[in-house]
Amino acid sequence: MSSPLAPNHTPADVRTDGRASVTVLSGFWPSATFALARALLADDPSLLLVRHELVDLRAGVVRRVVRTGTGIVEDEMVGLVHGCLSCTLREDVLPTLARLARTHPGQDLVLVLPETVEPEAVAEACAHALVDGAPITDRVHFDSYVTVVDAEHLLDGLASTEELAGLGIQAAEDDHRALADVLVRQIEYADTLVVWGEGRDGDHDSSQLSVLLHRLAPWATQLPVDDPYVDAGALARHLRHTDRHRPETPGVLARGIEGYLLGVHEPLPESGVVSAVFRSRRPFHPGRLHGLLEAVNAPVLRSRGVLWLASQPDTAVGWEFAGGGLTLNSLGRWLVDVPDEGWEEASDQRRLAAALNWDPYYGDRENYLVFIGFDLDPVDLHRTLAGCLLTDAELADGEAGWRHYPDPFAGCFPVTEADSAGRPT
Repeated sequence: MSSPLAPNHTPADVRTDGRASVTVLSGFWPSATFALARALLADDPSLLLVRHELVDLRAGVVRRVVRTGTGIVEDEMVGLVHGCLSCTLREDVLPTLARLARTHPGQDLVLVLPETVEPEAVAEACAHALVDGAPITDRVHFDSYVTVVDAEHLLDGLASTEELAGLGIQAAEDDHRALADVLVRQIEYADTLVVWGEGRDGDHDSSQLSVLLHRLAPWATQLPVDDPYVDAGALARHLRHTDRHRPETPGVLARGIEGYLLGVHEPLPESGVVSAVFRSRRPFHPGRLHGLLEAVNAPVLRSRGVLWLASQPDTAVGWEFAGGGLTLNSLGRWLVDVPDEGWEEASDQRRLAAALNWDPYYGDRENYLVFIGFDLDPVDLHRTLAGCLLTDAELADGEAGWRHYPDPFAGCFPVTEADSAGRPT
């Protein structure tokens, strides 16, 4: 290959517990994703490749195809559950994987997700759903989650403000996600990123994409594949039996409160890409923050994280921007507001992170936001956000006073009974 593969990871020993190994492939551009899948089949024709084709989604069906390198094993039409693609996959994928592991012992699986499906949703189902009364992980081992990005089209996709509904590929009637939302979530959940092909401007684009992807997902291994003659064996050695997937790792929005890396602070442009981290123990003033939301995100490709509002000091608020739209939602209660007995409901990692980052006055509450884009001014961004924090005089009002501040976000982040234990929702 004209550009080197990522540093090789020593493949794990062949599993001795009887479980099939599953590699999950996601990606918005099917041509790139299927090209990678075909390369894996070429290296190991015994692999069972499972994919759901969106051939007739409007008619309420999808096509499930299972094949090996030598031919079709299954080809069936599956009706949509509740008119929802994600629900259908949840109901069909896990039983299919369990059945194939039982009927084809000794053969590993590759699950290719439809282009609009986010891998975190599949991982969440795998963590909690039962198949025939037993966890799916009793039958199969999820080895890695791989996201394939098309180098030629990635930047256009990340900058797009188009919604899936406008493109006619929404997963359900109420699916209002933007194309960029899907892209960043596929990228950020991956433990391995495969960059397929070349950017329009050759080496310059490839370098820029590599930096951008590292800023979006610094925890992921990158693998460039930009030679038309793919070495299928080398590719498979970097993608299969890596044991890169860690099911206990939270989704990207909860990373901050769970003590995981949320992003890297790289304020100097590299290939034009800037990543700026903003952290503060003071809460945001709701009115001042609301008035600057559009200005803060105007030059940004992606921002994410967690914040706390003075007017709603009990709630950890998730912040997510992509595709021109900002979403704020509840991530549950801060642990400082959870009764002692409720701490046992939080994960071990969440409790450890809170203890290590504990403030005598604020507890575990903080603002932790990451902004990624081209030619951002991190100093101006920090100044703008800092201006939205409470002043010394406002801090002196105390929580009782903060709760009575005029709040444009009032009612936006209801805390449910499950949230009372500090679990992200």
